[in-house]
Amino acid sequence: MDHNRIAIIDLGTNTFNLLITEINPNKSYNILLESKYPAKLGQGGIHKSTITPEAMERGIDALKMHLITISEYQVDSIFCFATSAIRSANNGHVFVKRVKEELGLSIRIIQGDEEAQTIFDGVKQVFPLDENHVLIMDIGGGSIEFIIANRYGVAWKRSFEIGVTRLLEQFTPSDPITEDEIKAIQKHLKKELTSLCEAVKKFPVKKLVGSSGSFDTLAAILSKKYYPLLDISKLSTMLLDHERLLRLHSELIASDSDHRKVIPGMEPHRVDSIIPACIIIQYIIEELKIKEVWQCAFSLKEGAILQIISSQL
Repeated sequence: MDHNRIAIIDLGTNTFNLLITEINPNKSYNILLESKYPAKLGQGGIHKSTITPEAMERGIDALKMHLITISEYQVDSIFCFATSAIRSANNGHVFVKRVKEELGLSIRIIQGDEEAQTIFDGVKQVFPLDENHVLIMDIGGGSIEFIIANRYGVAWKRSFEIGVTRLLEQFTPSDPITEDEIKAIQKHLKKELTSLCEAVKKFPVKKLVGSSGSFDTLAAILSKKYYPLLDISKLSTMLLDHERLLRLHSELIASDSDHRKVIPGMEPHRVDSIIPACIIIQYIIEELKIKEVWQCAFSLKEGAILQIISSQL
């Protein structure tokens, strides 16, 4: 196998992520392009376990945009992975069928457990792991994956259906969010995440490694504020200063969407979802007494590349 170009599309609940890579003869790979497109597939229907007609159109449009990009790169094969929004929707198969018929793309729906494993396969490529366990957390729109792992592999993993789009649709918070609404979300998290707390008793963790758009956005805002000359697109991992992160959380939670829109580093389509994301991260830090928080740019799609290369060996 000479140079083999592969495109991965990760069809998330909010964002469709694209990764185009070139696999080298020695089985390493180079990233040629990364791109994302907000499809908001879960919007308006996720709490009813359905994909609305408008969301389907947005999803098809997002894939068309990615296909235009892919067409410029002479790609040999395209792999599409679908996660929580499509997995948990009663009409997820309808979307998959439409995509196959209209765009010729085959979508593979992966279960939460496999999603968690694939995220770990992404993170472990760039985040240095030792004997100590770390908690990896991937905040999606539909689900959140938690993985406890060290250099020897995964000790515990689970996917929870408490993604940020799900929380927004379930709790419909005010703008800015009120103290009572925050408490209601925290109470819900406490109830849902009991198995995580049990697992952490068994495998203690000090570090939280966050891989997903929410963590990328928080890292971007912090770096624009404190390290304006740093190009974080060149970094695969970044330590988020504890005090600054907590201060940013307070600032975001106290703000309204108009204020959040103009914060340097904020992605426009995360203006609303960053609020439940902050509440969840804060909850995890406090509940599990986390000492260090890291952002990791590698996640599901980089893990998928690794799995594809391994399967071709």
